[in-house]
Amino acid sequence: MCGRYASTRNPKDLAGLFDVTEWRPEEELAPSWNVAPTDPVYAVLERPARDDADRVRRELRALRWGLVPSWAKDPKAGARMINARVETVHEKPAYRRAFAKRRCLLPADGFYEWDPVKDEATGKVRKQPYFIHPADDRIMAMAGLYEYWRDPDVKDDDDPDAWLMSCTILTTEATDAAGRVHPRMPLALTPEHYDTWLDPRHQDTEDLRALLTQPGGGRLDARPVSMAVNNVRNNGPQLLDQVG
Repeated sequence: MCGRYASTRNPKDLAGLFDVTEWRPEEELAPSWNVAPTDPVYAVLERPARDDADRVRRELRALRWGLVPSWAKDPKAGARMINARVETVHEKPAYRRAFAKRRCLLPADGFYEWDPVKDEATGKVRKQPYFIHPADDRIMAMAGLYEYWRDPDVKDDDDPDAWLMSCTILTTEATDAAGRVHPRMPLALTPEHYDTWLDPRHQDTEDLRALLTQPGGGRLDARPVSMAVNNVRNNGPQLLDQVG
């Protein structure tokens, strides 16, 4: 799974890395070394152009992490839907429509996982956090889905508060260093697959699933970090420092 990650690139850098043509300065997010569920996160996505439905525009948007299905009674459901399994995402009711039409990339510097270890001093088992990231420190483009949820308490469809955009991260079997820490990990795509994954006109689910067979981005490194990351109120580059 993926329950925390780091995302510190600024929107100008992300726009260049992902060939974004549109982003909203009012949605700029502060760098975060401890992104947690329900936080706003950057997502790269494509939608039809306003003046030409046959043309798509690539956007950088701030979405809430934790997908809220369109049919949910309230947005609280999203807190339980931060991850979707690659193996079943195309058939699960909460995700299958988004998998066909609303796919995104979630940029990350790396992610955290926890490994149960025995404390020699106390004999108790504790969960040691690890920061897992590309060995070359390139950006991770985690495959994700996004969805719209209509707030029934807002009467006007044109009111920005009427719509919540939320997202989830696709996970797969862990490889490299990640596999020694946890059996699941986010699935990152390589640049040659960005266009196909993001294009909302591409709705062949079997073709899309073929993109998700192997994690992209090359070899991963993992290092033990401070347990300070366990508290969502803690943030800052010191969370990535190796301990032990």
